[in-house]
Amino acid sequence: MRKIIVVPYDNKWPEMFEAESLLIKILLGGVAKDIHHIGSTSVPGLSAKPVIDILLEVSDINELDGYNRAMINAGYVARGENGIPGRRYFIKGGDKRSHQVHAFAVGDMQVLRHLVFRDYLRENTNIAEKYAELKHSAAILSRNDAYRYNVLKANFIVHHLRLALADSEH
Repeated sequence: MRKIIVVPYDNKWPEMFEAESLLIKILLGGVAKDIHHIGSTSVPGLSAKPVIDILLEVSDINELDGYNRAMINAGYVARGENGIPGRRYFIKGGDKRSHQVHAFAVGDMQVLRHLVFRDYLRENTNIAEKYAELKHSAAILSRNDAYRYNVLKANFIVHHLRLALADSEH
């Protein structure tokens, strides 16, 4: 069973992203259009679960399915849409998850949402600190239940994503 732990920011996270990003570009070639570091590990100073979240923009989400074997050979498990229409989701590391890839077609609204929320937290350190406190509490209260952990964070994320999207329109 995966344990939900939130740890202090680690300066190695950007390097881990860069290394995995290079591997993914090699594996996927031209289907990979852009790769972004997202999630809490992409926000300097923010406590996080030590899992590198990668946002992959691809030319054609269905074409990406043809690369599942390459991703599996690189240690990933292909999980299909995994609850989000239009996404392809890959996890690496089993119970000690190290990376997760969220792939969408270029122009998908989910790409904008992830990048806007990341940038909002990077620019608003006071909000990032509140988010870190919430995540520490949620990790304790969830008792390693990933669904409960996400539910405990959901209202904060929805509220601040709305603010971030409003800010990005100006």
